[in-house]
Amino acid sequence: MKKLFTIVILPLCAIFLVYLIYTSIMKPVNFNDEKAQREQVAIQRLTDIRTLQVAFKSVNNRFSSSVDSLIQFYNTGELTIVKQIGSMDDSLAVARKQVKREEIKVPVKDTLFKDRPDLVLDSLRYVPFTNKMPIEINTVVKQVSGIPVPLFEAKVPYGVRPEAVNGVKQPFVGLLQGMDEQLIINLNAEREDQGRYSGLMVGSIDNPNNNAGNWE
Repeated sequence: MKKLFTIVILPLCAIFLVYLIYTSIMKPVNFNDEKAQREQVAIQRLTDIRTLQVAFKSVNNRFSSSVDSLIQFYNTGELTIVKQIGSMDDSLAVARKQVKREEIKVPVKDTLFKDRPDLVLDSLRYVPFTNKMPIEINTVVKQVSGIPVPLFEAKVPYGVRPEAVNGVKQPFVGLLQGMDEQLIINLNAEREDQGRYSGLMVGSIDNPNNNAGNWE
């Protein structure tokens, strides 16, 4: 029996212990790898929303409060492009007032995302890796030095827990849903301690930031 314990059971216990140590070390590593991959998808989505918002504002002098109106703007809206006839470097032409600027209306869809044939506009509504959880968009107009300034923000949370159903705690929903819940809790707590939004966010309605993303 002693020989069996030494030859079989003890090595198995050692292997199991090594496995537990390895798993505990790799769990946060794998979590961060998966988090980084998901973030890249979300960042692209938020960047696309920002592109549409900036174009929308150039026409409407405000930001859109919904992705639906941004999609409609892309499909049916027009942008004004200024075409210059003649060269400003030609002093003679300038003196003779032969340099002119002409405004041309072009469809938004012929201008934006021309290098993105794989773009699915409907996906801009939703947080990636969720069951169509909507991306949160907020807009305001604030007075900055006496001037009304339109602001917007779009948010993708890492993980928020819905209200309990019949007393049963619900799993996290958000960009990292389905991943290790304790590590999501730790990440949320760390962000809160740092005074940072626990997720990815572009623009801000509280602190004007020139529509920057919090990953930039």
